[in-house]
Amino acid sequence: MVDITIPSDYGYVVTVAILSVIQLSAMGISVGRYRRQAGVPYPFEYAEKAEADADFNKHIFNCKQRVHQNTLEGFPAFAVLLFVGGLEHPITTAAAGAFYLLGRQIYSAGYSTGNPAKREYGMVGVLGTLVMLGTSVCTAYSLLS
Repeated sequence: MVDITIPSDYGYVVTVAILSVIQLSAMGISVGRYRRQAGVPYPFEYAEKAEADADFNKHIFNCKQRVHQNTLEGFPAFAVLLFVGGLEHPITTAAAGAFYLLGRQIYSAGYSTGNPAKREYGMVGVLGTLVMLGTSVCTAYSLLS
């Protein structure tokens, strides 16, 4: 049996987790605002291509919706890596998690211009994911040793 001790610096990990929830919530609010502005009714997830081509507001809504969905798709992996890696390396993992969130913000800002190619600048956040993956692997190894 392995005893898991939560380090005192784990508060940084928890802080980054809370910031990620705030970021996701802000993205969701933005999607709702642009949904109303574009006139895209529920339950439709996106405006149709022909509608988005004809109405820039609908195009921006689709971009905002995609940013939010893409961020939600990666959130479970982010959370697991953040919480696991933070058990052994809380400061490094929290910093990497914050860098990932910065990358998501850059991704969102770029995509939300209506030019999806501008989202690529936010891919820098993948470096944060790789660091969290590394700290998580180290934590797993430590738990198995």
